[in-house]
Amino acid sequence: MSSAASSLQGQRTDGTPELAGTLTPDALKRRAGQRRQMFVAQAVSYSLGGLVLLIYSYAGTVPIIIPSSYFLCGLTLTGVFAVLSEAHFNDRFEDHYLTISQIACNVALQLGFLMVAPEIGYAFLSVLFLIFGFGALRMTSWQAAIAWTLTALGVAPIFLFTDVPIGMPVSTPTERLAAMLAFVLTIGQCAFVGLYGSSMRMMLYKRGVELKAANKRIEELAELDELTGSFNRRCIMRVLDDEVARAHRTKAPCSVALIDLDWFKRINDAYGHPTGDEVLRTFAITVFANLRAIDKFGRYGGEEFLLVLPDTPDDSAARILDRLRAIIADLDWSAFSPGMRVTISAGIATLKPNETPDAILARADSALYAAKAQGRNRIASA
Repeated sequence: MSSAASSLQGQRTDGTPELAGTLTPDALKRRAGQRRQMFVAQAVSYSLGGLVLLIYSYAGTVPIIIPSSYFLCGLTLTGVFAVLSEAHFNDRFEDHYLTISQIACNVALQLGFLMVAPEIGYAFLSVLFLIFGFGALRMTSWQAAIAWTLTALGVAPIFLFTDVPIGMPVSTPTERLAAMLAFVLTIGQCAFVGLYGSSMRMMLYKRGVELKAANKRIEELAELDELTGSFNRRCIMRVLDDEVARAHRTKAPCSVALIDLDWFKRINDAYGHPTGDEVLRTFAITVFANLRAIDKFGRYGGEEFLLVLPDTPDDSAARILDRLRAIIADLDWSAFSPGMRVTISAGIATLKPNETPDAILARADSALYAAKAQGRNRIASA
């Protein structure tokens, strides 16, 4: 019977109000559309309420002026707020539904008709529950307190300081039909409140899943090198620290390899930096395709990469790196430019007892320089 939906307010899914000044035109348009839906529901609600009152008028319980006035007052109230919405007056406020104002006006309308037609006062009182049922879905704590206080101030004098008989006439079949319809409509709107709340929970759940996925993606991007898709230096160094600590704790072997693309500066100078970037990407993709699931690979800087090989002794690490070296050398790099050839050199170090990450990295770096000094396109162990 009421415009119970009028108590909805605009908020973000985390419960805090959106600042209108920070919204995009599309967001403002979407909020205006949400308000239009609310006003349509409000008009339908008043129409159904007027129909119930019309049945009471047919039964002779109330004069015809009551249903017609109720219907017109409800539509007028809805229209006023709709005009304000279309003029974008609402968008000046954080609560773009003007929740308190709508609740106050709708409650005042119900109490006013309760005083005018107390013989069917139950019908108007039941509407208050619907108004607050909808409002409870979105109201903030302070809004709920204000709305409850205003309603209490309106209801208390009627019960305490007047002798107005608030009735629910059911003496004739027509009055019983009207009472039945009033309760059916009230229950139906309560069910709608439940469905709306369920849809809100589902929306919040989906937003939560999307937010979790977005945060995970952000974390991944923060850990990955943008060009090659491998771990960036900060992340691979953290991985190295973790694996060294784990190896010391479990007494398991752990090897690391510093890998360098041979004569990469010449590639950039001869073929251009875009081609150099493609070479780095192709190299990283090839390494990824030939690593074990436990291995960790990251860009150490420029054309230098760090490969962490957990549970891998020195001889196994040498075999893994020599296999990678051969695969890289055998790739058809002429697809980037005729005559292009790309090779790698690597220095391997296997963790010693009580050795720090910096120390093993320094030994791998010395081994890498030894591999370069020996002519490149080779693997050297510290």
